[in-house]
Amino acid sequence: MKKRQMALPILLTNLFIAFLGIGLVIPVIPTIMNELHLSGSVVGNLVAAFALAQLLVSPLAGKWVDRFGRKNMIVFGLLIFSFSELLFGLGKTVEVLFISRVLGGISAAFIMPAVTAFIADITTMETRSKALGYMSASISTGFIIGPGIGGFLAEIGSRFPFFFAAGLALVAAVLSFFTLREPERQKYEKEMNENISGFKRIFVPMYFIAFLIIFISSFSLAAFESLFSLFVDHKFAFTPKDIAIVITGGAIVGAIAQVALFDRLTKRFGEIILIRYCLLVSVFLVFLMTLVNTYATILIVTVVLFVGFDLIRPAVTSYLSKIAEDEQGFVGGMNSMFTSIGNVLGPVIGGVLFDVNLDYPFYFSSLFLAIGVGISIAWKKPARMQ
Repeated sequence: MKKRQMALPILLTNLFIAFLGIGLVIPVIPTIMNELHLSGSVVGNLVAAFALAQLLVSPLAGKWVDRFGRKNMIVFGLLIFSFSELLFGLGKTVEVLFISRVLGGISAAFIMPAVTAFIADITTMETRSKALGYMSASISTGFIIGPGIGGFLAEIGSRFPFFFAAGLALVAAVLSFFTLREPERQKYEKEMNENISGFKRIFVPMYFIAFLIIFISSFSLAAFESLFSLFVDHKFAFTPKDIAIVITGGAIVGAIAQVALFDRLTKRFGEIILIRYCLLVSVFLVFLMTLVNTYATILIVTVVLFVGFDLIRPAVTSYLSKIAEDEQGFVGGMNSMFTSIGNVLGPVIGGVLFDVNLDYPFYFSSLFLAIGVGISIAWKKPARMQ
C-alpha cells in the first residue's frame, strides 16, 4: 500500500516535468523561426508533425503498455522526449526540426497511456477520479509555468530552453527508473467477446461513444486555442500581454477546478452527466465569444470555458479507466489517438474558416460541441459501472 501511495506523487512529478519542458520552449519558437527564416506555414506544420506522430503511434503504444509494462514505456518515452528536445536545440535545418517534432509526438504517445494505465492500477474505483484530476492538473500546471520559465531562460540563449527541457526529461526518466515499481495488475473476468480484437474494439459501444467525445472536445479546444490569439488580435487589437493574461488565467482556474472540484463533481453526478453539463456550457460559451466585445467579458468567458474543457478530459479518462479492466493500455492509446486526431484537424479546419470570416471557427466549434451534447444524451452507463 505504501508503494502505491508513493507511486502517484512520482507519476505526477514526472508529468509536471515533461509538460513543463513542453511549455518552456514556447516563448523561443518565434526566435528560432526568425533565425532559420521559417514561414508561418512551416511552423504550423511542425506543430502538426508532433500531433500526427502521436496519432499514428498511439494505437501501437497502447498495446505495448499492456505487453511490456507501464514503467518501461514511461521511462522509454521520457528518454525519447529528452532526445527530441536536445535535437531541436541543436537543429540548424528544417529537416532536423521535423525529426525532433516527430520524436516528440512518439514520446507523448508512449507516456500518456502508460501513466493513465499506471494510475488505474494503483487506485480503486473510489479514488481514481481524484487521482486523474490530479494528473490533469499536473499537466496543466506544467504547461502554464513552462512559458514563464522559458522566457527567463531565453535570456541566456535562444537554444538554452531546449537543452534545459532535455535535461528535465532525462531527470524524470532516471527518477522513474529508480523509484517506480511496475504495478500489480488486477485480475478481471472477461466480459467482452474474445472475438472482438484489434481496431474492432474501438467500435464497442461502451468505448466508442467515449472516444467520440474525446475527439469532439479535443477538436473544439484545439480550434479555439490555436485561433484565439488571432481572433482577439484582429477583432479587438489585443496585445501579447492581454492574450497571455487571458489564456494563463483560464488555464490556472482550470487547473484549480481539476483539483478542487473534479472528484466532488464526479461523485455527485457521475462522469457521463458531468461531461454532458460541461459540453452544454461549452456550446454556449464558444458561441458567446462571437458576441462579447469588452476585455472583462472576454476574460470571464474564456476562463469559464477553460474550466469546462478541463473537466471533460479527466472525466472521460476516468470513465474509460473504470470500464477498461485489463485493457487499460488499449483505452489509454485510443484516448491519445482520438485526442491527436482532434488536435490535427481542429486548427486546420478552423484556420480555413478563419480566413473566410473571423467568427466562423467559433460557430463551427459550437455546432460540433452541440453534436457532442446529443451524443452524450444517448450515452448510457454500461452494466459493469452500475
